[in-house]
Amino acid sequence: MKSGWVIWFTGLSGSGKSTVAKGLEKLFSADKLSVIVLDGDEFREKRFPSLGFSKKDIQKNNALMIEVCLEKQALHDIVLVPIISPYENSRYEARRKLSPKFLEIYCSVSISCVQLRDTKGLYAKETIGEIDNLIGISKGSPYETPKTPDFVLDTESQNSSKCVKDLYKFTQTKL
Repeated sequence: MKSGWVIWFTGLSGSGKSTVAKGLEKLFSADKLSVIVLDGDEFREKRFPSLGFSKKDIQKNNALMIEVCLEKQALHDIVLVPIISPYENSRYEARRKLSPKFLEIYCSVSISCVQLRDTKGLYAKETIGEIDNLIGISKGSPYETPKTPDFVLDTESQNSSKCVKDLYKFTQTKL
C-alpha cells in the first residue's frame, strides 16, 4: 500500500502516547502493513541529544521530526509518532507539511493523573526542583491543548487496550 499515513500523537508526558502507538503498531502489522514508530523520546535521545527543553529547542525537535516523517512516508504505510508536541504551531506545521495523510491524536489526561503515574519519574523530579522545565507543569513550559485534533483518547478513564481498539477502529474509517 505505501500510502505513508502519519499518525501524530500529542499529550503530556505519561499520557499513554507510546503505549497506544505500540499497541496500534501490533494491529497494523497484523494487517500486513509496513509500520514504523518514531518515538519522540528516543528520537531526541539518539539523533539530537544536544537539544534542550526550551521552547525554541522543542520546536526545533518537532520540526526535525516532521522532516524525518516526510522521508518515512514514502517507505512505510503507517508512521506512528508519539511525541509531546506541546505547541499548537508545531502541530499545525506537522499537519501542513504531512497532509493529506496526517492524523493528530490527542491523548487527554489530567495533570494529577500523570503525576500519579509518573512513569519516568519526571514529576517527582520537578516537585523537588531537579527539573524546572517540565511541559504542562513548569511555569515557562506550557502544554497547549489541541483545538481540533482528529481524534481524542481519554487515557485517564480508559485503559490502554480500549484506547488502542478505539483508535484502530477510527483509523479504519480514514486510512
